[in-house]
Parts: sequence; C-alpha cells; structure tokens
Amino acid sequence: MADVYKGDLRNSGEFDISSSFPNYLSTLSQEDTFNNDINRTRILLAGFRKAGKSSIQKVVFHKMSANETLYLEPTNKIIKSDISTSSFMQFQIWDFPGDFDWTQDQTTNESIFKNTGALIYVIDAQDEFGDTLLKLHTTVTKAFEINPKIVFEVFIHKVDGLSDEQKMDAQREIQQQANEDLMESKLDGIINLSYHLTSIYDHSIFEAFSKVVQKLIPQLATLENLLDILISNSRMEKAYLVDVASKIYIASDTTYVDMQQYELCSDMIDVIIDVSCIYGTKDDSKESFTHDPETQSVIRLNNGNVLYLKEVNKYLALICLLREDKFDKHGLIDYNFQIFKKAITEVFEVGKADKFKGQKLKTQQTQTQGGKK
Repeated sequence: MADVYKGDLRNSGEFDISSSFPNYLSTLSQEDTFNNDINRTRILLAGFRKAGKSSIQKVVFHKMSANETLYLEPTNKIIKSDISTSSFMQFQIWDFPGDFDWTQDQTTNESIFKNTGALIYVIDAQDEFGDTLLKLHTTVTKAFEINPKIVFEVFIHKVDGLSDEQKMDAQREIQQQANEDLMESKLDGIINLSYHLTSIYDHSIFEAFSKVVQKLIPQLATLENLLDILISNSRMEKAYLVDVASKIYIASDTTYVDMQQYELCSDMIDVIIDVSCIYGTKDDSKESFTHDPETQSVIRLNNGNVLYLKEVNKYLALICLLREDKFDKHGLIDYNFQIFKKAITEVFEVGKADKFKGQKLKTQQTQTQGGKK
C-alpha cells in the first residue's frame, strides 16, 4: 500500500512534499543547532511566597493535579529538576524560595545566571502588586547585568478567580508599573518583558510554558517551516509538534494558535496515554506512548473537524487538525508525514553532531588550560 501511495503522489505533484524538506534542510546553519554548553540551559522560577511557582512546575512537568498542589509545602531552598523528555526538551527548572535575596554577593548571582536561558517571574494576580513588582525589577536587572541573553517572562498567575475585566486590569497595571521602573533605570527597550495570564486549573499554564520553551529552541524557525510545508501540502488547518510527557507544544505552524484547539490536542494526548497504560506492555512509561512507530489516533469532532495524531518518536507527537472532507486522502497525509518525520530526524542529527563537537572542543580547551597551569 505504501508503494501505491508513493507512486500516485509523485505523479500528482500537487501535494507531494518529498522535494520540499531536503531543499530546506540543506540551508541549516550553525545557529540552528543545539546549545553547545555542556550544562543544560536553566529556566528559573522566581517570585514571592505562595505565588504558585512550585505548583506550576508540578502540574506541567510532574503530572500533579491542580487540587493536589494545595498540600505542597512552601519552598525553603532552591529546588532543581531535570527535564529531558525529548531531544528538544533538555533543560533544568530551578525553583527559588520566595525570600531569596538577589542582592547578595555577585559571585552567587553569576553562578546562577551564567547558564540561564529564561527567567519566569510569577505574580499572584489576586494579591497586592507593589512589593512584588519592586522585586521583579531587582531580579530582572541583576540577571540582565550578568547575562543579557536571558529571556524574561512574567506569569500573572491565579487568574482563574478573576473576571475577564479584572484579568485585563491586572495585566495593564503590572505591565505599566514594570515598564515605568525600567524607564527610571534607563532600561526600557533594552530589557523586554513578556506577559502571560496563567492558571493551573486550565490549559493557559501549558500554553504559556510552551511559549517560553519555544524561545529556547534554536531550531524553532526550522520546525515552523517544516510544519508550514506539511499543512500546506496536506490540506490541514493546523499542526502541533507536542512533547507528550508535558503536553507542551515545542512548535506549531505559523498560523494563529487557537486556545480551544490546543486544549483539544492536549486532552487527546491524555486519552491516548490512558489507553496505552491499559493495553500497553509492562515496560511502557506512563509519560509516553507505547513505543510503536505506527502509533496513530483519529478523533472525529461534532463540528466537522478531525484530530489526527501520529507518533514522531517515543516522546514527540504530531497532532493535526483538518476538515473531515479533507481527510479522504489518508494515504497522502501518511506519506507526507513520513517525509516530515525524516526531516525532523535530520534536525535531531544535526543538533546531536554539533553538540558533540561543542562538548569535545570545550573539553580540549579545559585540558589545554590545565596543561598551562
């Protein structure tokens, strides 16, 4: 059957993407590869006590239910968590206690911020903003002084208890005050803060973390272009490349991301993992699919759309949204997916090779310095 589809598609030419990906991948540059640092990139979680920092990482990365986070103990020391669910998700989460003093000695701050990729400052939207905004300014300026490449994100958290009008008022007040503080320090336009309205009781926290992680992936533009090629040649509406363990989408095509669509994709993963846990083998992880390259799932919605999931590898899945009347050429989609999967594998291999070279070079430099001493 695969050979029949292969022949038909190449003859038609209209939707065959076999020639699109190789041409694009040949343009991969040094900037599209993995971080060469041996140490994993860090994502720091900062903010006042009880802002929800620990709850966020427990819900997103440790599959804890939102209600269970009510029983979490306060964070009294820096908690480090390794996240390595896929080749694109390789970093550490550092959860800081609310009373951590960022004005301490410079050496400590340098060791913290040196390999930091993103700093997420969490603000309780239902609390007073004055003191926490002062700490936000102090934290951001200290971090920027040491590492100007850090991505700064502000999570306006616990918005589930606010009306839409209150959410907008809170974001406007926080954003205005934070920008004024930067202007006074003559850092406006130099330090850029991104704002997200979040809650652990809906998918907004996964959406926000997806945006943060995407900024740390050097290959993001490559992945987006591959997805654009895929949907344009397979008559799809939308496509997400999702990390199964966390339900974070590490890339999507460049069309608008609809929150409700993303929620459906996220729920689809939960359903498939639950089924895999029931019918899978004893060695199967609860944080991934049954490892089968043919894993796929189709869910037909009552609005005439179809959700189609295909496994890319053990920890990554492609979830596509398309109209049911466009799903008639199933073989076309499957053939194009195989080409897409091959292209993703090439991106992996380029990253791995470059990362190995970087580690080897750094090791040689260290040995040289040791020899000089």
